[in-house]
Amino acid sequence: MKIQSENRCFEGTQGVYQHWSESCKCEMVFGLFMPSLAISEPVPLVWYLSGLTCTHENAMTKAGAQAAAEEFGVAIVFPDTSPRGNNLPDVEDYDLGQGAGFYLNATEEPWNKNFKMWDYITFDLTDTISKNFNVDMTRQSIMGHSMGGHGALTIGMGIQGRFKSISALSPICNPTGADWGRKQLSAYLGNDEQT
Repeated sequence: MKIQSENRCFEGTQGVYQHWSESCKCEMVFGLFMPSLAISEPVPLVWYLSGLTCTHENAMTKAGAQAAAEEFGVAIVFPDTSPRGNNLPDVEDYDLGQGAGFYLNATEEPWNKNFKMWDYITFDLTDTISKNFNVDMTRQSIMGHSMGGHGALTIGMGIQGRFKSISALSPICNPTGADWGRKQLSAYLGNDEQT
């Protein structure tokens, strides 16, 4: 894991880190706020999954959640929304490809080699955080907005018992019934809507 930056933020530390993802087969970047309480004891972890077109920076720089996280002694992780890089698949559409990973494991070409965001969140990033930061992995919650709300719901309900709470803000709840979802799920998972 490489430190891209670490800055004092509401008495805690807001960091940006880079690490190898075996699932996505590329370097990934994430933000992590650690409250000052983590100096002396393990702290709970909140996962914040961002929406379409976002990076790890959106909620990290715009939401101001660090103030409350410091007050209550909670860490917040801000993962990227997809793998990124010049050698990775992408399209010009804002709602497909880089910036729009949908927090799933793609099965269709050309996405299936790198777009393994479900595994990235549940295994790779989880492992990196648990090994490098003073967090209590028995006290995790997950939340997200838009596409990230969809990710929070599917990951949170898909791994029973891992998360103490699941929150979704304006989530894409029925992706097969709307343009924001049908297009992406077809590209990533195929056109079979029966299974």
